[in-house]
Amino acid sequence: MRFLFLDLPTRLLKGLLILLVFLTPVLGVWLASSLVAYTNGPTWLAVCSGVLLFPLLPIAWDLRGRKRRQHKPQMLTWGDRVILRTLLLNLLFLTCLLALRPQTSFLALSTRGDWMLEGHQGPQIAWVRRSLFQLANELEWLYLAVHQNPYKQYADTSTIRPTPQPTVPPPTQPTPRTEPSPQAQKTPPPTPTNPGTQPSTLWTTNAALHPAVANMPASVETSIASVAQYLAQQEHDPFLRVKALHDYVADRVAYDTPAFFGQAPRPPQDAETVFRTRKAVCAGYAKLLEALGQAIGEEIVYVVGDARSQSSDLNGGSHAWNAAKLAGNWYLIDATWDSGYVNGSSFTKQYGTSYLFPPPEVMVVSHFPDDAVWQLLPQPLSRGDFFRQPMLRPGFFAQGLKLLSPIRSQTDVQGNAVIQLENPRQRWLMVSYGAKGSQQTEHCAEQTSQGTQLSCPLPGKGTYEVQLFTGDQQYGHYESIGQLGIQQGVRLTASKVFTLVAFKGWNQSLDNLIG
Repeated sequence: MRFLFLDLPTRLLKGLLILLVFLTPVLGVWLASSLVAYTNGPTWLAVCSGVLLFPLLPIAWDLRGRKRRQHKPQMLTWGDRVILRTLLLNLLFLTCLLALRPQTSFLALSTRGDWMLEGHQGPQIAWVRRSLFQLANELEWLYLAVHQNPYKQYADTSTIRPTPQPTVPPPTQPTPRTEPSPQAQKTPPPTPTNPGTQPSTLWTTNAALHPAVANMPASVETSIASVAQYLAQQEHDPFLRVKALHDYVADRVAYDTPAFFGQAPRPPQDAETVFRTRKAVCAGYAKLLEALGQAIGEEIVYVVGDARSQSSDLNGGSHAWNAAKLAGNWYLIDATWDSGYVNGSSFTKQYGTSYLFPPPEVMVVSHFPDDAVWQLLPQPLSRGDFFRQPMLRPGFFAQGLKLLSPIRSQTDVQGNAVIQLENPRQRWLMVSYGAKGSQQTEHCAEQTSQGTQLSCPLPGKGTYEVQLFTGDQQYGHYESIGQLGIQQGVRLTASKVFTLVAFKGWNQSLDNLIG
């Protein structure tokens, strides 16, 4: 009876504490080392944190209280005290890191949580990598707790939620035309040249402004309903009619950079205000397009989520866009990013169609809706999957390119940054690099290439953004089609961290802890 009611529960409790005292330092080192890998920080930070937390600080804490315990009866053994103190210190360490840097911690674990597996392949490695990222995904609630989307207030709570299904490409073909690259570039992109071939679907990165929008009489632009009815009368094809609505919003509305950057109060983003002022942030663009569709019976809904436009900001920012139902299928639209681009704190107006009916797998590279069904993918991506993707623009996919390496949004290198891809159309490619956060960029040694491998020598240790450009000719205009985060520095290795910190310390102290 004593064994069942006293000895067994005591042993089980002690075993649980031993398991926790082993796992908490490992979790602490995993988080600290992932943060080091993500920020390209010094390795000694992760090593020192692990050595201090297991076992130096717990032992030092126990030694400090030894004099006070000399003349008192002891209920716990030395090992029991060290176990409890190790558990307490490591839980405190984990809690502080997650509480002080919740978004960064989630980003680090979601993107670099498998750093110790770099260069290793195989079924077992793949299983471990999936397990690590699944564990990281469990912390998404922490990220969401501090990440608020101000554009949710404009969402219609009765919005239809589609059944996920593969999107059928629209059947029509517009006349191609040279257009700009997406919004939010660091610097204005070079003007691309006409590719000279018609796309097989309505989605294209270089379509022309709809004639009904370009030639609209000023007398029509008196109300949202008047504009929508005029465009419906001028265009009977349902896909091109929605394109005309998109074109009107992208062409007529300018991005309100003072309001976005907090230099001026943000005005209401309802459709009527945006129609009257011709200025808006993303919510206003999306609400106006939604209202234009409702005026003529087109099913266009408002979608909120996060979006990223460059590799240096993996988590992106709050955003709003649209989805339209045509011929029984849903298609995605972002009129904001098709209206121009932000350079610093100013907005440059340039119409485009990169984000008009793009394939869902292209849209989800840069847009992550709060409601996963609006990814329109049979198997939606997790937020971690979204962060791990390289930041490629629609033009990359429109040119038939496929990235083979690197396949992650952030990559460590020891020498040159090497990009490998499939280039079936033998597009001219060019690469440049710049330090993270810097406005200055430099062309890589290999100026242009039609090949499948590009090499970019980096000047030294640091975090860089490597940008990829494409053009029709060797000497001419090139457009930006993607960015990759490249880190050059001291490589974080598993032997350097886990062996020295977790496993070595555990092996040296295990006997004492359970003695």
